[in-house]
Amino acid sequence: MKYVKRGSILFLVILCCAAIGYIGWNRYERDASADRAARDAGSRMQLSLFISGPSSSRLPDPGNDFVRKAIESKFDVSLKVSFMEPGEAYEAKIADLLAANDPPDMWLQLSPDGGAKQALDNVLADMTYFVTPKTMPNYFTYWMNEKELKEYQLHNKFVRAPIPYDKKSYRAYYIRKDWLQRLGLAVPRTYDEYVAVLKAFTFGDPDGNGKNDTYGFTVSGNGSSLSLDWPEFVKNGLLYPAYFENDRLIDMQSDPLIQQTVTDILNVSRGGLVDPDWFLNKGQQHIDKAVQGKAGIVLGHSADFALDANPESIQTRGRQVNPQADWVPFNPFGGLPLCAAPTPDYPFVYSNNAAGLNQEKLKRMTEILDWLAGAEGFLLTHYGLEHEHYTRKGNTITLYPDKIEADIVKKGDFLKIWDFFTPNTPDVLGLKVIDPRRTVRDQVVLDTVTSIPVLEGLGTTLTPPLGINVEAMRAKQNELLVKMMFSDKSSARWPEYRRLLMEQYNGDAIFKQYEEKIRAARGGR
Repeated sequence: MKYVKRGSILFLVILCCAAIGYIGWNRYERDASADRAARDAGSRMQLSLFISGPSSSRLPDPGNDFVRKAIESKFDVSLKVSFMEPGEAYEAKIADLLAANDPPDMWLQLSPDGGAKQALDNVLADMTYFVTPKTMPNYFTYWMNEKELKEYQLHNKFVRAPIPYDKKSYRAYYIRKDWLQRLGLAVPRTYDEYVAVLKAFTFGDPDGNGKNDTYGFTVSGNGSSLSLDWPEFVKNGLLYPAYFENDRLIDMQSDPLIQQTVTDILNVSRGGLVDPDWFLNKGQQHIDKAVQGKAGIVLGHSADFALDANPESIQTRGRQVNPQADWVPFNPFGGLPLCAAPTPDYPFVYSNNAAGLNQEKLKRMTEILDWLAGAEGFLLTHYGLEHEHYTRKGNTITLYPDKIEADIVKKGDFLKIWDFFTPNTPDVLGLKVIDPRRTVRDQVVLDTVTSIPVLEGLGTTLTPPLGINVEAMRAKQNELLVKMMFSDKSSARWPEYRRLLMEQYNGDAIFKQYEEKIRAARGGR
């Protein structure tokens, strides 16, 4: 018996030694693998990007970021990715990096002047040899044409290129249909009917809770401006963001018609028909208030703004608060357009430092961006991994929403950062996406939104005269609009204020240049 015990003890000792050795070997292998990965990353070309992304999203650690891993492996690079929500903080950070002579290799230019000042400061690289149909075949085949790119340039310098953009408009107002039904009202089709609904939503207890705690309309002023979401702009013929009529540019924010627009906004505000804190609302706070049932009308900008298939839509979130919530799109101006056709928006730019020190970095960056503009990069950055988050049969993509929710949305919703380069328009690439969450109601919503007329676009990107600061003019304009709303409490002085903008803040010179560029783009018509 004692020999059995001794044998058992000996066996256990041997087993423990083997286990310790196995653990040690695994640890060695793991450490060696990490060292190899670090060496590989160190030997790879280092690229830095500064892009935009929602503050609610976050990037996973590199080991769990399948987009980063795919790009780094495919293009033999090591990425440093920084992102911030668009706004003053974003612009300030870019300015700080430029001042410290430490710019990213590529960044999105989100400033109001579109990079005009940076072009003058010679911090932007000449993109002539980087962005061409030969170097970016996907970009030019699916998203951009050479004429449009030429119209986008600053002061005859090729220092910026627009990121691909959705050429469709989805601008529409949305209203709580369940509130209308409770009050026995129809969806408004005129401005007067809209105002009547504002009153009913404010004073008629549309949610039936017996409290005076709802308003008609809400918006975010970010503590600095008169939001362009107000319907009163359209009421007075000011369409988003500008349009050309009778050989004149009608600028939504500075036209003489602003006087009556401000008067109308003051009227609905004084009547208590809108969210009293609209000016202090920041970002999407007005949407949050609508979701919570504090207001019944808001403006939406995206195709999926109120779709059942979008887990972050005002409809989905609203129903989590109240299962009866029913947000539907409408146009308070009947069959009139709410905006002009979209034009290119944010550009991407390259660092002049990188162009001077290592042009290969910008060539590699160009390859990456063009890959993002093609089907492979588009699918990865919008939907995830094939066979895990979607299946593909030919050009038909079928999503796995539960897997997308678990692997992507709940882990920082990080594709909302990586999809920075292309809009969610798979049809441009010839792809058809099937989302099992899409409902019959969703199709009705989309049909309604896309049926709203859109005015002809300007036909070109507007750039200011050389050396003139558009930001200064816009900043003063916002200051004066806010002054009329809260200090003057009247629009009577708008003609005087407008003269100040035109004469002392170069408004006349800016709009003269804009109009000349539009006429040239239209061939003099």
